[in-house]
Amino acid sequence: MTFASTKQLALEARAAGYAVPAVNIVDGISIAAVVKAADSVGSPIILQTSVKTVKYFGAPVLAAIAQAAADEASVPVALHLDHCPDRAVITEAIAHGWSSVLFDASDRSFDVARAETAEVTAEAHARGVDVESEIENIVGVEDGVGSDDPDVHFYSDEQLVEVAQETSTDLIAPALGTAHGLYKAAPVLLVDRVRALAALTDIPIVLHGGTGLSADEFRAFIDAGVSKINISTALKLAYMYSARDHLSEAERTGKWEPVKLFDQIRDSVTETVIEHIQLFGSAGRAGVAA
Repeated sequence: MTFASTKQLALEARAAGYAVPAVNIVDGISIAAVVKAADSVGSPIILQTSVKTVKYFGAPVLAAIAQAAADEASVPVALHLDHCPDRAVITEAIAHGWSSVLFDASDRSFDVARAETAEVTAEAHARGVDVESEIENIVGVEDGVGSDDPDVHFYSDEQLVEVAQETSTDLIAPALGTAHGLYKAAPVLLVDRVRALAALTDIPIVLHGGTGLSADEFRAFIDAGVSKINISTALKLAYMYSARDHLSEAERTGKWEPVKLFDQIRDSVTETVIEHIQLFGSAGRAGVAA
């Protein structure tokens, strides 16, 4: 089995009115748990890797672990490189079989972002790899990448679509009022912007900063046209809180069993991913054509 196409999964989701969960993994435990969760409820799934995670494990190791998990699953599994402004890391991910890469050019000027996005899509498409484009600032810093200033780069809907079409972008990541990390105040969500973009293009629209939104807010975005939703913070919290709780109990009882720790982390991550699959409406959609 090879990894599924991120673009194709998102296109099928948009046509059928659901969104594919794109979950940021951190190691082999979380990879196995995310794929297990998707497989148990028949959902397509996208494994996302941060630049930091790729550099820590190395692209060959991370790709091999993800491929092994995908080979055991009966659902489509894509492997996506999240928020990457580093062209060298993008080249490495493309070379090692990632399904797709997010070229984060939000720190570049409009003209530079447009030119470099075209270069990345040409490089990626030559190897059959999809490209998600981000030229606007999505608030929040995730794994060392991002900005807390929402007004540095924000363009018109027409400009976003023009650049996406000109550069042959496969997925668009616009600023939609959400933020990476945990919300400190209620966000002003731009659901109408999704609707406007969806009226201008069939290119799949990606929602970043999904952790913390309500079921109704997720549904509003999906109904408007979002078909890939990124979840990172929720997985990190499930992972770390379960580890904390297990270690506290081990301290209390004097029973130190690493495999039991791994089991508790796996179960917590699996539960969290299934919750989001249900929220996004992707359960039972694996292998179902739109």
